[in-house]
Amino acid sequence: MVKAHWEHDRIYATVQSIPGGRVATYGQVAEMAGLPRRWRLVGRALKSLPEDSAIPWHRVVDARGRISARGCPDAVAEQRMLLEVEGVVFGPGGRIDLARYGLDF
Repeated sequence: MVKAHWEHDRIYATVQSIPGGRVATYGQVAEMAGLPRRWRLVGRALKSLPEDSAIPWHRVVDARGRISARGCPDAVAEQRMLLEVEGVVFGPGGRIDLARYGLDF
């Protein structure tokens, strides 16, 4: 369990570093956190955040630039609203242009 806690802390620190108005994919977060190919762990870590967390979880999207439902339909609408408030524009099919809004790392 200690290992998972350490990994989650690395993921949270990485997500915290994503600037407003930008997004990163689960895979990018894993890579930047030093956990290559552990994108599912990123999803689990973000899902385990408390509701009142200050970690900007909403800035993490899937590899196609879409919001992942994560089993809660309300979270999709909330994530989209939070990103739109930061100036992120959604294109057809609810996709975010990763070339424009994604991180370069």
